[in-house]
Amino acid sequence: MPTQRQLFLQHVAQTSDAPLAIEVDHASGVFLYDSSGKKYIDLISGIGVSALGHCHPAIVKAIQEQTAKYAHTMVYGEYIQSPQVQLATMLTDLLPEKLNSVYFTNSGAEATEGAMKLAKRYTGRTEIISCYNSYHGSTQGALSLLGDEYFKSKFRPLLPDTRQIRYGHPEDISLITNRTAAVFMEPVQAEAGVIVPDAAYLQAVRQRCDETGTLLVLDEIQTGCGRTGTLFRFQAAGITPDILLVGKAFGGGLPLAAFVSDIQVMQVLQQHPVLGHITTFGGNAVCCAAGLASLQEIESKKLYLEVDRKSRLFLTLLQHPAIKKINHCGLIMALYLDNFDNLRKVIAECLENGLITDWFLFANNCMRIAPPLIISDDEIQQACQIILRALDKVYQQ
Repeated sequence: MPTQRQLFLQHVAQTSDAPLAIEVDHASGVFLYDSSGKKYIDLISGIGVSALGHCHPAIVKAIQEQTAKYAHTMVYGEYIQSPQVQLATMLTDLLPEKLNSVYFTNSGAEATEGAMKLAKRYTGRTEIISCYNSYHGSTQGALSLLGDEYFKSKFRPLLPDTRQIRYGHPEDISLITNRTAAVFMEPVQAEAGVIVPDAAYLQAVRQRCDETGTLLVLDEIQTGCGRTGTLFRFQAAGITPDILLVGKAFGGGLPLAAFVSDIQVMQVLQQHPVLGHITTFGGNAVCCAAGLASLQEIESKKLYLEVDRKSRLFLTLLQHPAIKKINHCGLIMALYLDNFDNLRKVIAECLENGLITDWFLFANNCMRIAPPLIISDDEIQQACQIILRALDKVYQQ
């Protein structure tokens, strides 16, 4: 009889030749448990998804109650479904006034695709600018915006009239012109190793977009829902995007994302052609119920107000000669080591000792830390002890 691992490798398409391959049995809070009963601290929240940890009671209750009513009833945008309406209303109430219309999708990459179409349709322009070392998804359009040729070259030709500028370099802002439909930008470049720009840089990008009639699209798929210490990172920079992308933690653990804009912008998708952007499962009622429960919990308890204190605790505890520096913005952190080979050994050692971490796409010498927002001080201390012991073993301190 084949094992689950063998069936997994045989029948589930793989994304690399070295999956973590933990056979998950159940999960609760910040912990995953494998089929043997071994417990792991999930220090990356399933890559930024499980902001409230796993199986949060409020989310479980919302899913159970909504599933008992209905799940899928019709393709997106036709029926009035309470979970969609309530989530869109709550989200827009928490955002600046001009971000008042929500288009739900299944994933962050789909939100990127929809936002690209919206920007081109609204402005009548074709050029889209993103940044080197940016990540907005891996679908055809989103991949065209991705800022690293290693991940793009084998899939060319991609979309025409896309270009990259250097992130955080004010001298490149002039490349945004009246030909540019949209600038896609992360308020913190996560996959580049948590690069945090000055607020003045983001404000200058906002000003240039205003001058040229270009839409500013801020990708908060990783940074949103409280991870950086505010509900959304753009709030700390004192700017408002024309289109906001949300995802990952937005769904409370279920597949849900969205692009958000002003209704006057969003309306261009309704006509010429009709059904300018469509999706079958986007805004699924069960997913929206989970997302609503998650957002209510984060906002009612203001969980993001504890983020900076917890971040400082990590920084205080993670002192080791092998750590070159730590880039951080709230509870998304990058521990810089000397090279990928050693990082890979540290990650493996952490996994062996019950801690799940990872690296970044464009910074493979950096360890990823992005725990659930609900992680306790004791759990932070446990996690840091495992990391420090792993560093000691790999670097033989």
